[in-house]
Amino acid sequence: MPIRAFRMTLHPGQEAEYRRRHDALWPELAAALSEAGIEDYRIFLDGETRHLFAIMVLHEEHRVDALPDLPVMRRWWDYMADIMDTREDNAPVSVPLDEVFAFRPGDQ
Repeated sequence: MPIRAFRMTLHPGQEAEYRRRHDALWPELAAALSEAGIEDYRIFLDGETRHLFAIMVLHEEHRVDALPDLPVMRRWWDYMADIMDTREDNAPVSVPLDEVFAFRPGDQ
């Protein structure tokens, strides 16, 4: 199962708004994420730095690299652009993270 992890950054004071928007995730975006092969997607907040740590567990035949081409993904980026660091096209600034440790009981 492929796993992707990355870091994003919130603007100051936007923690509650970020949570509110994700609590009301659009059904069409949820469907697109699922159809792209995301089996588990979690985002964690470091309140001191406002860094968001995201991890996605993907299906072997995932299509997450095609998500930026979907209109619903572009609309979500536009919707979120006022509360987080983004690129010129409103895509979140996303820094890939390398796995340095994994513990899986029974693998030892």
